[in-house]
Amino acid sequence: MDSLLELCALIARHAGPGQTTTPLPGVRLIASAVPTEPINGIYEPAFAVVAQGAKRTMLGDKIFEYGAGKYLVVSVDLPIVGNVVRASNEEPYLAFVSTLKPAAIAALLLETATSDSGAAAPSGLAVSEASTELLDPIARLLRLLDRPDDVAVLGPMLEREILWRLLTGEQGGTVRQIGLADSRLSQVSRAIRWIRAHYAQTLRIEDLAQVAGMSASSFHRHFRAVTAMSPLQYQKQIRLQEARARLLADSEDVAAVGFAVGYDSPSQFSREYSRLFGASPGRDVARLRTISAAERSVA
Repeated sequence: MDSLLELCALIARHAGPGQTTTPLPGVRLIASAVPTEPINGIYEPAFAVVAQGAKRTMLGDKIFEYGAGKYLVVSVDLPIVGNVVRASNEEPYLAFVSTLKPAAIAALLLETATSDSGAAAPSGLAVSEASTELLDPIARLLRLLDRPDDVAVLGPMLEREILWRLLTGEQGGTVRQIGLADSRLSQVSRAIRWIRAHYAQTLRIEDLAQVAGMSASSFHRHFRAVTAMSPLQYQKQIRLQEARARLLADSEDVAAVGFAVGYDSPSQFSREYSRLFGASPGRDVARLRTISAAERSVA
C-alpha cells in the first residue's frame, strides 16, 4: 500500500475528533471533519505530517499552507495562529505529530558524526515535501498501535529511523541545530525559554542576549530570523496568549488578568488584546467558548 494512503487509514482508525494522544511516546494524531476557526497557540519543537486535508499556519507576517504529503518542522517554542482549511466528513483533515527531543537528536548526531558544515540559517518553522523514505517508517510506527506489545521494543528503533530521515532531508540543517547545544538555534531557544518563564517582567535585550550568549545586535538578528518577530513582539504574544488562557479557564476580572501578565494599564491591555485577537477580552472569550475543545486542539 502507498505509504500516504496507509497513513490516512491508520490515523483515521486511531484518532478521535481533535487531538489524540497515543501509547507511542511524544506522538499525537489529529483529525477534523470540518475546517476550523483561526486559533492562537504555542507550537513547541515537533514535526507534523499531513496525510489528508490542508492547514494554514501564520507566524508573524509569514503564512504557511500545507496539505497532504507535506511535513512541518517547528524548531523552537513559537506563538502562532493556525487553522484547518480543508476538511470534510468524506475526507477529514488527518495529521501525525511527533515531539522533537534535543537529547535524542544529539545522541544520533554523536553516533553518526554528521557534519553541520554549510548548513543554512535555521528557521523556527518550515514546510517541505515528505519523501517516501520518511513516510514509510511513520506508517510502520503507527502500525504498532494495533500491536501494543511491540511498542516498547520496536518503537524506539522506528523513532530513530524517522529522526534520521529528518536529519538527512530538506530540513536536516534545522533539525540538526536543535540537538547542538552551541548552535545559534539553541542559543535563541534559551532566550525563548527565559521569556516564557518571565513573560510578565520588563524585558531588556541586553539581558536576553546574555542568556543566549550573544552580542545584543547578533541576538536581535538571529531571534528575528528564527521567530519572524522581535523579542518584544514575542513577549507581547506570550503575555496575551497567557491572558487569554486565564480568561478562558476562569472568568477573572479583565484588568486583574492584564496586571498579572505584565500590563500596568487596563486600557493598553484591552487595546493590544483586541489588536491580536480581533475582539475585546470579554467578547473574544465568549466566542471561544462556543468553539468546541476538539476544534481548538487542531487549530
